[in-house]
Amino acid sequence: MEVVELSSLPAVQRWDRRIYDPGCTDCPRLAWHLAACRRRYPDYFAHPVGPFGAARPKVLVVGLAPGMHGANATGRPFTGDWAGILLYRTLHEFGFATRPVSVAADDGLRLKGCRITNAVKCLPPANRPTGAEVKNCNRYLAAELATLPADLVILALGRIAHHAVLRAHGIPLRTHAFRHGAVHRLAGGRRLLDCYHTSRYNVQTGRLTEGMFRDVVQRAASLVSAAR
Repeated sequence: MEVVELSSLPAVQRWDRRIYDPGCTDCPRLAWHLAACRRRYPDYFAHPVGPFGAARPKVLVVGLAPGMHGANATGRPFTGDWAGILLYRTLHEFGFATRPVSVAADDGLRLKGCRITNAVKCLPPANRPTGAEVKNCNRYLAAELATLPADLVILALGRIAHHAVLRAHGIPLRTHAFRHGAVHRLAGGRRLLDCYHTSRYNVQTGRLTEGMFRDVVQRAASLVSAAR
């Protein structure tokens, strides 16, 4: 196994190792894939990607996993990624981001009252983590959620993220079915809001339109206001 020299990694937001371990190699297939990516793209981040955003957010956006030429390259979720175009533009519209476009980890963009994380921290081959890999990485999401406010609004982008949030809370998956636009009440006052992923495929096929996504983020903002 390749030795990861953490001091050589680009400067990205730092987190408690229980939430994010940049040197994690617990999933052999993903560790091998990242090592191969570092050899092919030596300028890419190509390590597990940690969360990005506020320390005490009101909204937590949970995606699937880093994209090859997006977060895997930049070290920041949805940054430089096609899927991040709609996400950051809409977060900016509702006051959750200081800029509408995110291109690099050092571009100055900040999130306000919002944080973005992923169900799986490593780039998976063909953008498809296995069920075992999703479960293996869930301890990081569970540790992250344990540090966040009780009235948190969680925006899950896709079914895998939705299931990961439930699993991290110890909630049986069968009790809350994924459905775009649905709001699920979780223990302690939290809300889980479902949305199709902002992937290129979903947007270009019309499965998720800009208006649909705007409505979901507006709902998240309304839930935050109601909690206040």
